[in-house]
Amino acid sequence: MAPYQAKQYAEGRPNYPPELFQLIASKTPEHDLAWDVGTGTGQAARSLGEIYKNVIATDTSPTQLEFAAKLPNIQYQQTSPVMSMAELEGKVGTESSVDLVTISQAIHWFDLPVFYKQVKWVLKKPNGVIAAWCYTTPEVNDSMDKILQRFYENPYWDHPQRKMVDDKYMSIDFPFEPVDGEESTGPFDQFAIERVMDLEDYFTYLRSWSAYEKAKQKGVELLSDDVVEEFKRAWGGDGNNGQKLVKFPIYLRIGKVGL
Repeated sequence: MAPYQAKQYAEGRPNYPPELFQLIASKTPEHDLAWDVGTGTGQAARSLGEIYKNVIATDTSPTQLEFAAKLPNIQYQQTSPVMSMAELEGKVGTESSVDLVTISQAIHWFDLPVFYKQVKWVLKKPNGVIAAWCYTTPEVNDSMDKILQRFYENPYWDHPQRKMVDDKYMSIDFPFEPVDGEESTGPFDQFAIERVMDLEDYFTYLRSWSAYEKAKQKGVELLSDDVVEEFKRAWGGDGNNGQKLVKFPIYLRIGKVGL
């Protein structure tokens, strides 16, 4: 990822609600060490750092990590796309050493059988917790959301696993036991990101999409003048051209390891 795109990502990506992390943390008996995988620019790692004594936050992109918030109890590590067990032990932790593994808006990119083997090795047994969540497209009003759906359905998404997000992680393989108090591993939908945005903030978020960047590399501007004008008319259709409350629904899978 180029530095400009990483900056767009850091500025455009929404922050998650504290209640999400409070719920997840309530399911881990101890709060010593959390591993945030695919941390990007550290949105989830920052919140985890307020609850867990230490956080290891990993990503394959050094340019994304450059824009991550630096906090004393968060250690950022660049890793290989598929880590060896030696790299896992050296950069994350030893067997049964991690209380929580989190993956925000990223697990659909992973080699899941390999990743899950590593998660089960590194999590504390019993009751170490894994939580993976995605958020879907932002909701503003009917007119905006219909235009966005057309904008979203473009040919530049470069990974078939993107469909896992489209179906709200319902179909993703998730071979873990339900956490205490739950009958299943989800997806649970009681959370949403709420963010006050103006139209330029909204466009900054759209420009952070990997599909937008891929189209741009091919000489295609998805936010063409016509599309921008259409969004502008829909944004101000209620007489308010300023800031609006934008919601991003969150879908959470959460489970634990056994003995």
